[in-house]
This record gives sequence, C-alpha cells and structure tokens, in this order.
Amino acid sequence: MSNWRAVVERAGGLDFDSASRDLAQLREALDRMNSLMSAATPSQQHGFEKRVAELKAPKKDVNALILDYLTMEGYPKAAAKFCKEANLQPQQPDPSIHSRQDIQQAIHSGNIETAISALNKLDPEILDTNPELHFSLLRLQLVELIRQCGSGDVTPALEFASKKLAPRAATNRDFLNDLEQTMSLVIFSHDSLRPELRALLSSDLRRTTASKVNEAVLLRQTQRREAAIRQLVRMRAWAETSARGKNKDLPESLQLGLNADSAEYGESSHEAMITT
Repeated sequence: MSNWRAVVERAGGLDFDSASRDLAQLREALDRMNSLMSAATPSQQHGFEKRVAELKAPKKDVNALILDYLTMEGYPKAAAKFCKEANLQPQQPDPSIHSRQDIQQAIHSGNIETAISALNKLDPEILDTNPELHFSLLRLQLVELIRQCGSGDVTPALEFASKKLAPRAATNRDFLNDLEQTMSLVIFSHDSLRPELRALLSSDLRRTTASKVNEAVLLRQTQRREAAIRQLVRMRAWAETSARGKNKDLPESLQLGLNADSAEYGESSHEAMITT
C-alpha cells in the first residue's frame, strides 16, 4: 500500500473523502506501527513484534480489501478511481451501489424522507420486513424535524410523531422508550441537554442509521452485510483477547489505532472505524 497516500490525494471528491476516513486512519495507524518497529533495535523489540515485522501482507490482498470496502460501503466513484490507481480489475458491477450511495448521502444530509422513498423504490420489502429499521429511520426523521423547528413552532414535529411513530410505539416497549426520549428534545433547551439527549442531535445518529440501512440492503442482495476488513478487525481483537486469556507472551499493548481519541496518538479529526 505504498501508494495509499497518493491514491487519497489524487482521487479527490466528496465521495472518496467520505469513503476513505476509516481506511486512511487505519493506514496512518499502520504507518506509525511500522515506523516504531523499524526504529527499535532487535534487542528492544518483543518477540511477537519481531515476527509481525517479518510478515508482509501481499499488496494485492491489501488492495483487494480496500476495493471490497469501497464497493460494500457504496462508493462507486472511489472504487473506480482506486482500481485505476492500484491497477486492479474492477469488481463485477453491483446494481445497487449507486442507489445505496444516494440513500446514504440523503441520510447524512438529513433528508430522511428522500432516503425512505429511495429505499422503498430499491426494495419495498426491506422496511416492510424490518420494523426496527423502519422505526429508526422515522425516529431520525422526527429528530430532523425538531432540529428544523428550533425554538419556533413544533407543530410539524408533534403531528409527525403522532401519525408516524406513536402507532408503532404503542405495541413495542423499546419503540416507546425511544419515542419518549426523542420527544424530550421538544421540551428541553438544546443548549442544556443531557448527554444521552445531545447524542440524538449528533451526526453519529445519522451515521449509524445510514450504516444500518446499507447493511440491510446488502443482506437482502448479497447475504453479506459488511466489508471484509471490518470482520478482520473484529477477528484481530478476538485473537488478542483469546491469546491473553491463555497467558500467551504478548507485548503489554497492541495498538491498532482505530480509536479517534486515543491518548497515545492525541486528538484526531477522523472518525473511529466502527467494528461492532
């Protein structure tokens, strides 16, 4: 992946910028780890670190992981540009990739009604067979309405909640709790919200909802709901936990560098990779 930074710089565009946040962060973490290993003398290195330094992942395998990520996450332009930069053969066209990208962009920009309409157009059965996902989208739409109302007239938000969410919440305790929490945004000033309420107005809610929608579409169409690199990150975490549980000889700390607020690396402008 020696050409990774060049790929990021030349690919350009909002599409690639959004897609590359997690991967760029992972690459930076690997760069830091490799730099530390290279700087340390053999006597300073732990035996495990020596073995890791000797292992080199085939470039074609790493590039395949990146391309899989871009394709699965719904970034067709970035995938095409990466194929060109890395001299890869494009994957088989995914008929849903452009639709998934449009849906995610609508959610990230707060246009939830547009996202729901596009999702129903792509596959009407997704929301019909997944009431939790449907409620999550409607709840996010309510949050956006409340955000738009600000300190003004909240009638549109109240009407939407009564018509779209209340009937669903009446038969599901979890839905009711979520609805009551969301309606608290109408009551309290947004300048002095408790952390759990402030989180509803954070972009994180849009991001997690968009991710759930993307996974639901993938699961319907490919039987695989996420990029392979996410599975590898979880597998790596499990392997370390398992090894430590069996008292294997490992360094005190094995940093993968996926936490945006890691004290070791300081503040980061990138969001942390989601691994759960």
